[in-house]
Amino acid sequence: MHEILLMAPKGSNGSMNMIMILLMFVVMYFFMILPQMRKGKAQKKFWSELKKGDHIITSGGIHGKITDLKDTTVIIETEGAGKLKIEKSAISLEMTEAANKAAA
Repeated sequence: MHEILLMAPKGSNGSMNMIMILLMFVVMYFFMILPQMRKGKAQKKFWSELKKGDHIITSGGIHGKITDLKDTTVIIETEGAGKLKIEKSAISLEMTEAANKAAA
Protein backbone atom coordinates (compact mmCIF):
# COMPACT_ATOMS: atom_id res chain seq x y z
CA MET A 1 0.00 0.00 0.00
CA HIS A 2 2.87 2.31 0.82
CA GLU A 3 4.26 1.79 -2.68
CA ILE A 4 0.98 2.86 -4.33
CA LEU A 5 0.97 6.12 -2.41
CA LEU A 6 4.51 6.81 -3.52
CA MET A 7 3.49 6.39 -7.18
CA ALA A 8 0.83 9.12 -6.97
CA PRO A 9 1.85 12.38 -8.62
CA LYS A 10 2.92 14.99 -6.16
CA GLY A 11 1.88 18.59 -6.31
CA SER A 12 -1.21 18.06 -8.51
CA ASN A 13 -2.92 21.40 -8.77
CA GLY A 14 -6.70 21.37 -8.18
CA SER A 15 -7.09 24.95 -9.39
CA MET A 16 -5.63 24.01 -12.78
CA ASN A 17 -8.27 21.29 -13.13
CA MET A 18 -10.98 23.79 -12.23
CA ILE A 19 -9.71 26.25 -14.86
CA MET A 20 -9.77 23.53 -17.52
CA ILE A 21 -13.35 22.59 -16.65
CA LEU A 22 -14.46 26.24 -16.81
CA LEU A 23 -12.66 26.68 -20.13
CA MET A 24 -14.46 23.63 -21.48
CA PHE A 25 -17.86 25.14 -20.52
CA VAL A 26 -16.96 28.49 -22.12
CA VAL A 27 -15.96 26.80 -25.39
CA MET A 28 -19.10 24.67 -25.34
CA TYR A 29 -21.25 27.78 -24.79
CA PHE A 30 -19.74 29.69 -27.74
CA PHE A 31 -19.69 26.78 -30.18
CA MET A 32 -22.89 24.91 -29.27
CA ILE A 33 -25.37 26.87 -27.16
CA LEU A 34 -25.03 30.41 -28.58
CA PRO A 35 -25.50 29.37 -32.26
CA GLN A 36 -28.61 27.38 -31.32
CA MET A 37 -30.05 30.40 -29.49
CA ARG A 38 -29.39 32.62 -32.53
CA LYS A 39 -31.00 30.08 -34.86
CA GLY A 40 -34.08 29.91 -32.61
CA LYS A 41 -34.45 33.70 -32.58
CA ALA A 42 -34.15 33.86 -36.37
CA GLN A 43 -36.80 31.14 -36.75
CA LYS A 44 -39.23 32.95 -34.42
CA LYS A 45 -38.67 36.19 -36.36
CA PHE A 46 -39.34 34.34 -39.63
CA TRP A 47 -42.63 32.94 -38.32
CA SER A 48 -43.75 36.33 -36.99
CA GLU A 49 -43.13 38.01 -40.37
CA LEU A 50 -45.35 35.63 -42.36
CA LYS A 51 -48.31 37.30 -44.07
CA LYS A 52 -51.23 36.47 -46.35
CA GLY A 53 -50.20 35.69 -49.90
CA ASP A 54 -46.74 34.30 -49.05
CA HIS A 55 -45.77 31.16 -50.89
CA ILE A 56 -44.30 28.67 -48.42
CA ILE A 57 -42.91 25.15 -48.13
CA THR A 58 -43.64 23.10 -45.02
CA SER A 59 -41.14 20.85 -43.30
CA GLY A 60 -43.05 17.94 -44.83
CA GLY A 61 -42.46 19.30 -48.35
CA ILE A 62 -45.95 20.65 -49.03
CA HIS A 63 -46.01 23.78 -51.21
CA GLY A 64 -48.76 26.31 -50.67
CA LYS A 65 -49.92 29.91 -50.41
CA ILE A 66 -51.00 31.41 -47.09
CA THR A 67 -54.68 32.37 -47.13
CA ASP A 68 -55.31 32.94 -43.40
CA LEU A 69 -53.15 33.49 -40.31
CA LYS A 70 -53.97 32.83 -36.68
CA ASP A 71 -51.79 32.91 -33.54
CA THR A 72 -50.18 29.51 -33.95
CA THR A 73 -51.82 28.11 -37.10
CA VAL A 74 -51.89 28.95 -40.78
CA ILE A 75 -54.33 27.95 -43.50
CA ILE A 76 -52.62 27.34 -46.82
CA GLU A 77 -54.06 26.77 -50.26
CA THR A 78 -52.39 23.99 -52.19
CA GLU A 79 -52.52 23.12 -55.87
CA GLY A 80 -56.00 22.05 -56.93
CA ALA A 81 -57.66 24.55 -54.53
CA GLY A 82 -57.19 22.27 -51.52
CA LYS A 83 -56.82 23.94 -48.13
CA LEU A 84 -54.75 22.72 -45.19
CA LYS A 85 -54.54 23.97 -41.63
CA ILE A 86 -50.97 23.66 -40.32
CA GLU A 87 -48.92 24.91 -37.39
CA LYS A 88 -46.62 27.88 -38.01
CA SER A 89 -43.75 25.82 -36.67
CA ALA A 90 -44.18 23.42 -39.63
CA ILE A 91 -43.26 26.15 -42.13
CA SER A 92 -39.64 25.84 -43.08
CA LEU A 93 -39.19 28.12 -46.09
CA GLU A 94 -40.80 31.20 -47.62
CA MET A 95 -40.74 31.19 -51.42
CA THR A 96 -42.64 34.36 -52.43
CA GLU A 97 -39.66 36.05 -54.09
CA ALA A 98 -38.67 32.89 -55.96
CA ALA A 99 -42.26 32.38 -57.15
CA ASN A 100 -42.46 36.00 -58.36
CA LYS A 101 -39.17 35.65 -60.29
CA ALA A 102 -40.36 32.44 -61.92
CA ALA A 103 -43.64 34.10 -63.01
CA ALA A 104 -41.81 37.06 -64.54
